[in-house]
Amino acid sequence: IAHGYQKEIVGIMGENVTFPVQIDQKIVEITWKKNKNKVAEWEYPNKPTYFGHLGNRSVLMENGSLTIVNLEKDDAGIYELVYWDSVNEHQLNFKLVMLSLLLDSLPKPEINCSTSDDELVLNCTANFQGSLTYTWKLSNNPHRYQNQELSIPLKNVDITTNATCIIKYSQTERSSEISLIQCLP
Repeated sequence: IAHGYQKEIVGIMGENVTFPVQIDQKIVEITWKKNKNKVAEWEYPNKPTYFGHLGNRSVLMENGSLTIVNLEKDDAGIYELVYWDSVNEHQLNFKLVMLSLLLDSLPKPEINCSTSDDELVLNCTANFQGSLTYTWKLSNNPHRYQNQELSIPLKNVDITTNATCIIKYSQTERSSEISLIQCLP
């Protein structure tokens, strides 16, 4: 695995999170750090040792995976796993993002529109780290469209219509609206 590779893990306050590690080699020694500070260390065949305020909330498993229980806001950060298989040292990095902090940063989406010869194209974008679902709603149409882009044939465009883009991450939504008349040349 390439050095500096980071897998993003999303944690939820009060719940548990496990960093997904699958080590097939026989491990001689393993160390987990958070922002460069040791969290847990295991020199086989001894028992694991835990450090710091995460020490009493973390569990290091035989396969190298680390579980943190009862997550707190401050648990967010970069976690680094270093293990030694008696020949080589290996390193894995994880970025733990707390959902509450992520949702605070969920922006209102931006709507852009353009017209071609025969259709009006609406595009919805949001600058956000997580994977979003995009939904379009037109004020003159009960149907919702699950897509980042919406195309409407120009002959069907009603200038009194508003289009709303809704983005959703987990259970949190943000939306923006545009009037179709703004899109016409």
